[in-house]
Amino acid sequence: METFASSASSLSISRGISASDEPHVLAVDDNLVDRKLVEKLLKKSSCKVTTAEDGLRALEYLGLGAHHDSSTNSNGLKVNMIITDYCMPGMTGYELLKKIKESSIMKDVPVVIVSSENIPTRINQCMEEGAQIFMLKPLKHSDVERLRCQIMQC
Repeated sequence: METFASSASSLSISRGISASDEPHVLAVDDNLVDRKLVEKLLKKSSCKVTTAEDGLRALEYLGLGAHHDSSTNSNGLKVNMIITDYCMPGMTGYELLKKIKESSIMKDVPVVIVSSENIPTRINQCMEEGAQIFMLKPLKHSDVERLRCQIMQC
């Protein structure tokens, strides 16, 4: 589908990624099929992928659980981008976005929100909270290539 919103700021971030490095993306989605699709597309685009099935597990992985605030997870891997579904039980993608942007260390990591629903107020709310891009599901290879290119500062 089409990219519906993108923040004015660029996704170009300086995280020490060279052309030969694989950017590390955390993909969060409660639907196994959607999670596997995003993972497959990202891996085809030469990204390292970690998946989480909900917002709480994503926060744990990011080290943003109850007692943490770190830019590296327990494995010491820096996350260069987070792609999260909007509609998830327990914690929505919007709530996850807010937690990430409240973190002093993770706030600069680009967050991409994906949803199967095109609801303008939802899109605007996510963009105002700091999402870099809001995209409609299902993601295509060209969507992921564009995201990877922006991470790599093409």
